[in-house]
Amino acid sequence: MMSATVNNAINNSIENGLWQTFIQSQGAVRVAGHVQHFGNALMERRAAAHENILVERTDFTLIRARGEEALEFLNAQLSNDIQQVYASRSQIASWCSPKGRMLVILRIFRRGEDYFLHFPAGLRETVLKRLRMYVLRAKVTLESVDSELRVFGLSGPNAENMLRESAGFAPSNVDGSETRGEITVIRVAGPLPRFEIIAPPTVATGLWEKLKRSAIPVGPPLWAWLDIMAGMPRVLPETSEAFVPQMANLEVIGGVNFKKGCYPGQEIVSRMQYLGNLKQRMYRAHVDGDIAPRPGESIYAPNFPGQSAGTVVDAQASPQSGHDLLAVMQISSVAAGELHLGSNTGPRLTIEPLPYSIPAGG
Repeated sequence: MMSATVNNAINNSIENGLWQTFIQSQGAVRVAGHVQHFGNALMERRAAAHENILVERTDFTLIRARGEEALEFLNAQLSNDIQQVYASRSQIASWCSPKGRMLVILRIFRRGEDYFLHFPAGLRETVLKRLRMYVLRAKVTLESVDSELRVFGLSGPNAENMLRESAGFAPSNVDGSETRGEITVIRVAGPLPRFEIIAPPTVATGLWEKLKRSAIPVGPPLWAWLDIMAGMPRVLPETSEAFVPQMANLEVIGGVNFKKGCYPGQEIVSRMQYLGNLKQRMYRAHVDGDIAPRPGESIYAPNFPGQSAGTVVDAQASPQSGHDLLAVMQISSVAAGELHLGSNTGPRLTIEPLPYSIPAGG
C-alpha cells in the first residue's frame, strides 16, 4: 500500500505540472527557465502602468508554518507582531540576522490555522534551512508548498470589480486578506488596485481563465516594477544581510513593531530607531539607458569619494524607457543631488517621489 507521504508527493507533482503546462499554454516565454513575458514584452510593460494585468508569480515562493506553536515561533523570529496577523489581515515583516541585517522580507498571511510566508524564490532553500535550525522542540513544522498552492497577481483600474465578479470577493483595504473556499485574496499597495491570489493549481487555472477575459497576462518582472512604484522593497540573494530594516523603509510601510518582544537583531533595530543615527534610506530613482541596474550594484556620489554611497535594491525596465529602481543610499548624497550608477562616472540617477513620506531627518 502506498504511504500517505508518497501519495501526497505524487499529487503535488501532478498539480505543479498542471500549472506549468497551463502557463505554457497561455503563451509564457521563458528565459533561463523563468517566465519573463507572454509574447510582447514592450506592450505588456506599457500596459502595466494603466491597464488591467494578470501576473505570473513563480519568482516568489510559499512556506507554510503549521502547528500549535507556529504563532509563538514566528513571533520570536520576525520583526513584526505576528499576533496581529488574522484571517482578515496580512502583514509585511523581515527576518534578521543577529546583527540586525535583513535575511529576507516576507508577507505573512493565514489560511485557516496555518501561517504562510511569501518571499523571493531565490531565497527559499536558505530561509527554510536556517528557520528550521531555530525550531528545536517547538511544535511547528515548516515546509515549501509551491506544489500545493499557486500565487498570481492582478493589478489595474478594474481589478477589484473583476475579482468580485470572478471570485465573489475582494478585500477593500491594503494588507486585507480574505479566504473563501480554496481561494485567498490579499490586497497589496500599488499605483493601481493590486491583489495577490492564492489557490490550488486546479482552482487557480480556472480563475486565471475568467480574469484573462479583461486582463493582459504578463510576467513576474512587471509585478516587481509595480513594487518599485509602490516603494515596496524586496531582499534578493544579492542583498541578503545588506540592510537594517529602516534602511529599506520597512518601519514606514508597517513591517516593524517596536513594542513586541525579542527577535534576532531586535536590539540593533530598536537602537537605530530610538537613537536616530540612521544615515541611509531607500529612495526611488530612474536611470536612462538599456543596461539594467543589478540588485546589489553600487551607487557613487562626489560627496562620498572613494567608496560606495548606496546599493541597488531592485530595478526593472520602465514602461517608457530606461529603468526604474529602488536603492538604499546615503541621505547626505541624495541631498547633495548627484548620484551615479556603477562608478563615479556612470549613468546619472534621477530621484523620483515615493508614494509615502520618509520621517524628517531620515
